[in-house]
Parts: sequence; C-alpha cells; structure tokens
Amino acid sequence: MKNTIRVNLMLNGKERAIDVDRRLLLVEVIRDTLNMQGTRIGCLTGDCGACTVLIDGQVKKSCLVLVASMQGSHVQTIEDLPNIRALQDAFVAHNGFQCGYCTSGMIVVAADLLRHDPSPSRENIRKAISGNLCRCTGYESIVEAIYAASKAEPMIAADGSPADQAQT
Repeated sequence: MKNTIRVNLMLNGKERAIDVDRRLLLVEVIRDTLNMQGTRIGCLTGDCGACTVLIDGQVKKSCLVLVASMQGSHVQTIEDLPNIRALQDAFVAHNGFQCGYCTSGMIVVAADLLRHDPSPSRENIRKAISGNLCRCTGYESIVEAIYAASKAEPMIAADGSPADQAQT
C-alpha cells in the first residue's frame, strides 16, 4: 500500500496541496511540512491542548487528527487568528503565561470563545479552557487575562462582522 497521499486543504486562508505520509498527524504536517511554528507539539495524546487549532471553525486538537482525514478542510492556526491583540496584551498584563508553551493553544481556545460569547463569565472561561493544560500558572491568571480581553474590545470575525454575528 502506498503511504504517500495528496491532501488538498485550506491553511490560514490559502489553498494547499501537499503530498504527505498518510500516517502523519495534522500537528506534524502543520509544523514540519507547512512550517507554521505557532502550533505546538505537546503530549501527542490530546491531553494538553498545545496543538489546538480551528478545523472548519471548530476547536480541535491537531495531535488527534490524521492529515489523511483533512481533505477539503479549512484549518486555522494561531498565526491567522484575526484581532487577537487584546488577548495577547491581556495575557502579558495578567501574567497569563510563564514558559509560554501552552499559550498558543490557550489563545486559540480563548479567541474561539470570545467569537461565540463576547462577554463570557469566568465560569464559562474555565469551561472553555478546561481541555488545555498549563503547568506553570495555576489558571487564574489565564482566566483573568481572557476576562480582561473580553472587556477590552469586541472580537471581530474573519469576515469583518461582529463576533456574535460571524458566519462560520
């Protein structure tokens, strides 16, 4: 059986046709083949969330996805998230990171949360980030950073519409 396949997908709004080993995980292809270094490889078991991306508008852990299953999919990494400056600034201001390894996955999850719920409660923030591990901060600073970002400016969807009206 031939292990190399052609996968056509959209990565950060750009059509990509790649010939890859069908056994590779999406996170491996994102980082090693497509050179998008913001997505991290952590546990490779779906536990840590460092590899979190948006696939067809849904939060997914890219270490649990075979690239062979991505034919025609839209993948968005942290490098392509619109209007995340408020989140980034809030993470800095509230010490929402220490080593930074989990930060890109947390930002992806937080941006998706704010896109769907521009004014989340702290409880909803905790629920949203519950699938992402951070071994450094104790989470409260991350929750406060996301909460502060939600108060800083409204999130705008990729299509330019307000977050709560975005077409996904």
